[in-house]
Amino acid sequence: MSFKLTYATMFNPPEEMHVRFEAAVARTRTALGARHLLHIDGRDVEGAAVIDKTSPIDGALLGHFAAADTGQVAAAVAAAKRAFSTWRSTPLTERVRLSRRVAALIEERVYDIAAALCLEVGKNRLEALAEAQETADFFKGYADDFEAQRGFDRPLPDDPLTDFRSHNRSVLKPHGVWVVISPFNFPLALAGGPTAAALVTGNTVVVKGASDTPWAIRLLADCVRDAGYPPGVFNFVAGGGATVGEALVGHPDVAGITFTGSHEVGMALSRRMVTGAYARPCITEMGGKNAVIVTAAADLDRAAMGIVRSGFGLSGQKCSATSRVYVAREVADALIGKLLDKTHAIRVGDPTVREHWLGPVINTGAVAKYLRYASELGGGGARVLTGGKRLGDGALASGCFVAPTIAEAPHDHPLFGIEMFLPVVMVGRVATLEEGIARANDSPLGLTAGFYGSGAEARTFLDTIEAGTVYVNRPQGATTGAWPWYQAFVGWKGSASTGKAIGSFYYLPQYLREQSQTVVE
Repeated sequence: MSFKLTYATMFNPPEEMHVRFEAAVARTRTALGARHLLHIDGRDVEGAAVIDKTSPIDGALLGHFAAADTGQVAAAVAAAKRAFSTWRSTPLTERVRLSRRVAALIEERVYDIAAALCLEVGKNRLEALAEAQETADFFKGYADDFEAQRGFDRPLPDDPLTDFRSHNRSVLKPHGVWVVISPFNFPLALAGGPTAAALVTGNTVVVKGASDTPWAIRLLADCVRDAGYPPGVFNFVAGGGATVGEALVGHPDVAGITFTGSHEVGMALSRRMVTGAYARPCITEMGGKNAVIVTAAADLDRAAMGIVRSGFGLSGQKCSATSRVYVAREVADALIGKLLDKTHAIRVGDPTVREHWLGPVINTGAVAKYLRYASELGGGGARVLTGGKRLGDGALASGCFVAPTIAEAPHDHPLFGIEMFLPVVMVGRVATLEEGIARANDSPLGLTAGFYGSGAEARTFLDTIEAGTVYVNRPQGATTGAWPWYQAFVGWKGSASTGKAIGSFYYLPQYLREQSQTVVE
């Protein structure tokens, strides 16, 4: 890619990007319907069953994807366990080299990977390209960080002994077999980021993606395979959570897990990992109920742009999506008017088409959930200001398209407390900044938060908001858009288990355990 694509630079990309993306879509469509295999112990292998994956855009068959059974899960874990002793002893320079090679391969294939993400997930072209590039940045960035930290091998002062020389050091060492379980919404990045971190630090990996997105993980597996990792160091299995997922998390040889998904599943997994003979590390990112506060001093045009981009990007199917807006009463009508204007201007349709910013939701189950929430917005004092319906006319008839929705509701409406993971933004009016912050903090989740107002108000917001990733007066996105090593991405409270951020200084040590070494001469 001839320019640096990030979530903040997607406003005005060069024309070359569009030309190259559309060529990739054409290539990808001509190859639909192919067979895609698992990757276990250095080989691509058939699964025990086949998933016929269709696109949420139009129901077109994307391909036939191998699904594992519990025996193949066991084989993948066994392969990773066998490979661990050699891989952890592999020189830092070689692990770093391979990680950078994966990054280079992803960048070489970035347009074709993005085309597949559009068709499989329903992302628009900019979101898809950004995810592919972000994944490359994870592999390169974690390699750079591990190298800069000298593999986390630190000499400590000698003991102050007179008769002996006592040398001390602290060394961080890998755990063993690491499982990565990724969600459907960022299937490549949220599998690739943890995989990159686990591999470069010396762990071996078994990765499983969501049932809705096997293609993205297969494309990641292609890049890791082609980079030349030794057999067993990286393994890919696909299948349902109740079978393949359960077999992975229940396997006694699994040393650690990274999970991205719902709060309920993540908390259950965290509790499970601390039971048994000893506690095992579990890194979870578990969603958000992300709030935006808009004061009377805010630039309302900027606020409306940021809210719409974050509330409706990827049809609201982001853990960081704007879900709640608390606006000062005196400017509420003006802000709502601007939100409605921007929402009505959104072009919904096939996201491979340049003019379409908003694509489908992931599947018919998501459509049914959306319609249920829309029905609930008809009661409890709420009112739907726009949206609240399925879009099924013309070219949209075969896809999972729903209207971006804005609703105003009293603060005690139940949907103010539920992570809907759909294009629904709830608006509530507040009297003061302090009330807005209190209502924003009144949630068991604390992933992202946004603010629009004066500089003095912003300081109050930053001092008191209970969220791990926060944005002030940001037009590119009120609550979304973290890019590795530009913005750290981390959740507080029930949104994460570690309080350490993706794409930041403190992430890699989570994949390692410390050993204190003293050698006396």
